[in-house]
Amino acid sequence: MLNILFLCTGNSCRSQMAEAIARNLYPQHQFFSAGIETHGMNPYAIKVCNELGLDMSMHSSKHIDTFKDIKFDLVLTVCDHANESCPIFTGLAQKLHHSFQDPPKLATNLINEEEKLTIYRQVRDEIKTYLQNELPQLVKSWK
Repeated sequence: MLNILFLCTGNSCRSQMAEAIARNLYPQHQFFSAGIETHGMNPYAIKVCNELGLDMSMHSSKHIDTFKDIKFDLVLTVCDHANESCPIFTGLAQKLHHSFQDPPKLATNLINEEEKLTIYRQVRDEIKTYLQNELPQLVKSWK
């Protein structure tokens, strides 16, 4: 079993979606998400994950310091700011970066709820595709 952390700026959207999706795809591993800051949970991220049957009602926005005692096998930064600000993890096997677009930023000027949800769905699906295609390769390399 591996300990894998998804790290973002505010732990409100992308890292939370990645954690929920990864837990569903790979229940044999432990997944966590955190932020360099905490911004609270994004209701649109919760909604689009619910559409896939992923319940994020127990998720909360967590600061990276919450997990200072956990030894992670992999830290995946999901935004450029988190990648640039990522703290050093002792004993870390691997740190990777894949920048996903920021749904709240993309939806800033949209008024229509369905248009906003469309953006969140696109990013959710990009995260899912990435995790389906890339994570198995990473896990194989540790076996």
